[in-house]
Amino acid sequence: MSADTLQTSTLSMPENGRRTLPRWLTTALIGGGVLLVLLVIGAVIWLALNFPAQIEAIRDVFIMVFALVACASLLVMVLLLTAVIRLINMLEFEIKPILEKTNQTIRTVQVTTAFVSSNVVQPAITVNSYFAGLRRGFRVLFGNPRKNLPD
Repeated sequence: MSADTLQTSTLSMPENGRRTLPRWLTTALIGGGVLLVLLVIGAVIWLALNFPAQIEAIRDVFIMVFALVACASLLVMVLLLTAVIRLINMLEFEIKPILEKTNQTIRTVQVTTAFVSSNVVQPAITVNSYFAGLRRGFRVLFGNPRKNLPD
């Protein structure tokens, strides 16, 4: 049995198309997690009762690590805030003028297109249709001039 077949057989496909774990496996994972948390709490209590000096030293180390992590998190938050402020400035002062100029250009193109359509294309179509009508009229009256020429 291949790995793909094994994965497909252990996961069920509900109507929404996302794969989910079977109910028994979900229950087992949650129960195992709760049991693991209880074992860790029990071990910490047992160690605190039997080795209080060492636990205090470990606690102090964890407090220092958490303080360093808090400082690093604060630094990351400041960097993220700076990046968001730069993004907002870029949107406001660089992209917004570009969009406004693009809209202005589009309006100019629309006006130019309407002007060319009404002042160049429609008169050309009208003149062309008059010439086509005259040509057809001459063909009706005099026949096709190409057929009238001697070979």
